[in-house]
Amino acid sequence: MKKKEVNNIAYKVFGLCIEVHKNLGPGLLESVYHSCLVKELELNNYSYDKELIIPVVYKGLEINTQLRCDLFIENCVVVELKSVKEFSPIFDAQVLTYMKLLKSPKGLLVNFNSYNLYEDGFKTFVGEYFNLLE
Repeated sequence: MKKKEVNNIAYKVFGLCIEVHKNLGPGLLESVYHSCLVKELELNNYSYDKELIIPVVYKGLEINTQLRCDLFIENCVVVELKSVKEFSPIFDAQVLTYMKLLKSPKGLLVNFNSYNLYEDGFKTFVGEYFNLLE
């Protein structure tokens, strides 16, 4: 996959997040936004894994940690959804860790409990695997 393709997928997925937010507004549970975003992904023919259990290998042994990525889209974009008062630095670390473990070049962090998703409810991340793309 090429950098341009990954960037395009991330851009379009964020557009789908805006569509969900535009229709529902802030104040609902994360699970509601998650279900609606999954429906948007299906309507737009994206492949995805939801609640993907992320394997952690420590010294050659797979450790059962039950880490779960909200969405892993087109095997290249990690999406972590929140519905919280404000972002916490631990959320950034969570997305970056998921990206590293899944070898994902791009990640999105979306807080649906914001009035303007574009201004204060969204962060994008570029991982170490992005530069390995063409």
